[in-house]
Amino acid sequence: MRDEIKNLLSDLMPAVDFEADFLFSHLDSLSIATILYVLNDKYGITLGVEDVTPRNFKNLDNLVRMVQSKRSMEARIQHFAETAPDTVAAVHGDKKITYGELWQAVLAKAEELRAEGLQPHRPYVFRNPQDFSFLVIYCAVHYLKAVAVPLGQFATEEEFNAVKAEVEACTFADDIRDVVYTTGTTGKSKGAMISETMLIASADNFICDLGFRAGLLFIIATPINHIASLFKIHPVLSSGATLCIIEGLKDLNVFFKVFDLPFERFATFLVPASIRMIMQFSYEKLCQLDSKIEFIETGAAPITKADMEMLAKALPHARLYNTYGGTEIGCVATYNFNDGKYMEGCVGRPLKNASVEITPEGNIIVSGQTIMSGYVGDEELTRSVIIDGKIHGSDLGYFDEEGLIHLTGRSGDVINVGGYKVNPQDVEMVAASFPGVKDCICAAAQHPVIGTILKLYVVLEEGTELDKHALAVYIKSKLEPYKVPSWYEAVPEIKRTFNGKLDRKYYKTLNQ
Repeated sequence: MRDEIKNLLSDLMPAVDFEADFLFSHLDSLSIATILYVLNDKYGITLGVEDVTPRNFKNLDNLVRMVQSKRSMEARIQHFAETAPDTVAAVHGDKKITYGELWQAVLAKAEELRAEGLQPHRPYVFRNPQDFSFLVIYCAVHYLKAVAVPLGQFATEEEFNAVKAEVEACTFADDIRDVVYTTGTTGKSKGAMISETMLIASADNFICDLGFRAGLLFIIATPINHIASLFKIHPVLSSGATLCIIEGLKDLNVFFKVFDLPFERFATFLVPASIRMIMQFSYEKLCQLDSKIEFIETGAAPITKADMEMLAKALPHARLYNTYGGTEIGCVATYNFNDGKYMEGCVGRPLKNASVEITPEGNIIVSGQTIMSGYVGDEELTRSVIIDGKIHGSDLGYFDEEGLIHLTGRSGDVINVGGYKVNPQDVEMVAASFPGVKDCICAAAQHPVIGTILKLYVVLEEGTELDKHALAVYIKSKLEPYKVPSWYEAVPEIKRTFNGKLDRKYYKTLNQ
């Protein structure tokens, strides 16, 4: 943003030295008015005469910080509380809260936390209640320039105290606003430090590319403390839209009842497993919502081509996004798969605030304003992941000839079978398209004679029996012979994390 603002202002005022040590002395009243007008127009913020101080205009860096502060979610909530106080900010069950009411609740909670001793740049650990009070606590912590550490609704006392001890032992940089713990599906859960810059940049990506706007009602059906939902409340409330909080999809009637609310346009984030469940049990109801649903975003796990096609058929006029992002990298890329191609694994091009490189070995490297600042209490792990300001994660992929990113799996998930490297997602995508298969996971298993082999766990549709031979022949017709599992087992369900990811760690432990 620094370079962007410098170039923007330098083009209009070439005689001004924007790298001056005391910029304020180089500006006259017309220059200051021009700066306010241009920055307000460019970033959709409200800078006024009260912001014209020698401190804010001391140098370019202070000017950038002033703009950033006006773009935070809390500043935007305050803006809407002043300009559209009766607009509904959030809905939960039969209750609603307006932007005016939300902002007053945030200020009251901030005073309460300040009285309790919460200081700027210090952590505040709390459980997610999955209702309005989450928004109030979360924003109040940010308002005090402290660090929000939201945990799951059912975090045990042991987990709560362990996290509290870990974060309270740390010193946080001024820009850090959150510590978000990863799900730990492939290892120990880690606390990622999220800066205000990262939150604003990711929200900006969502607003610009997915089309968050005032008048839209966005449904959150996954835990708000998890990054997939946490990163959605920012673009929703920063754009003056409305957030609808529900407690999962156990009761699909609750989900569909939301569409009776007096809003014209709706959107939501659903993991692929939830999309499949809705299409299986309520497909006709989903089809009837085509005129209301503006977009559905999915991510966190791969979505199959068959599910893409079926969802597109139900909602031909909706935008259907497959998004690439994560706790450490924010919102990176997104692809509207309602294009007739239905490309599995495609997540589109990098968004405006993110950059992506892919090594010859297929490892994805992410840089830009959307990446985390590091892991809490683990400098060694941070140095191994953030190299030269870029995130070197375990995701694998490639760019196609059109510059679109395609994900192919994670390096830690690859299974070595007789010297061949097998990405289990390749097997799962094919198996999921076999008639009668509702869900599946491919895992490593140990054969007493030949060592590591592939085992496929499958959940079958009601009334369907597992035909191991037919399934194996089908997979062999689509993939190389070494990718065909040797063992097959029908199970009642596939273990997944609360955000819909396959719980590979569970199956690794199961088959050791």
